[in-house]
Amino acid sequence: MAKGGKVPKGKKITLKVAKNCIKVTFDGRKRLDLSKMGLTNFPKCILRLNDVDELDLSRNLIRKIPDSISKFQNLRWLDLHSNYIDKLPESIGQMTTLLYLNVSNNRLTTNGLPVELNQLKNIRTVNFGLNHLDSVPTTLGALKELHEVGLHDNLLNSIPHSIVKLPKLKKLNTKRNPFPKPEESDTFVDSIKRLDNLHLVDEKDLCGPCLRKCQLARDKLNKIKNMATATPRKAIFSSLIAPNSMAKESQEEWRVCSASP
Repeated sequence: MAKGGKVPKGKKITLKVAKNCIKVTFDGRKRLDLSKMGLTNFPKCILRLNDVDELDLSRNLIRKIPDSISKFQNLRWLDLHSNYIDKLPESIGQMTTLLYLNVSNNRLTTNGLPVELNQLKNIRTVNFGLNHLDSVPTTLGALKELHEVGLHDNLLNSIPHSIVKLPKLKKLNTKRNPFPKPEESDTFVDSIKRLDNLHLVDEKDLCGPCLRKCQLARDKLNKIKNMATATPRKAIFSSLIAPNSMAKESQEEWRVCSASP
């Protein structure tokens, strides 16, 4: 995706050019590959090729995906990563054959994700990484066939339990989000709460083993308390040269690993 807010002037393609971009995958599926074509708009001519199984519009300059994309009723693989998309159409929920959806490295916000995504009952992989999501729609928890979810490099503070508990989930990438750090003081409070049965007695009334046990418990509690009140040290990332280098590496790894049907 190009840097800055201004989108360079792009190219247009004809139906003939699009037809020549259809490839056959190793398993006999038809893939329309229009990646890296410099497109600024969704090419309407490709709607006449809606019998393809896979559509790749990645690494272009596209801002908007039209509702008419739902005409690809056989589509099982849709790659839109690295564009300028800030909103997905509601009609995407009608593409119920989708197994794979990659919209990483765009300009998507939480409001740009339609509720209709919960209709993609067969989808197995979704990648929303490298966007501007500040929360995740709980409706994604309805997608029980999900195996992999990419939410890395966003603005997330939390992940809904409905997503974490998806029955078939194998990979959940949430790296490089501004999640709040757990307060160490909470550990101390929890430790206090666990002392359900507390009785005060004199040391002289305790036997030797009981006294030693109480002393060990007191030392442990004091150690936790000291940890809670200590000023946390700032992390030093001396090996991190370019802030986006790991994000780009993660994106490439996801794209390579998830490209296979």
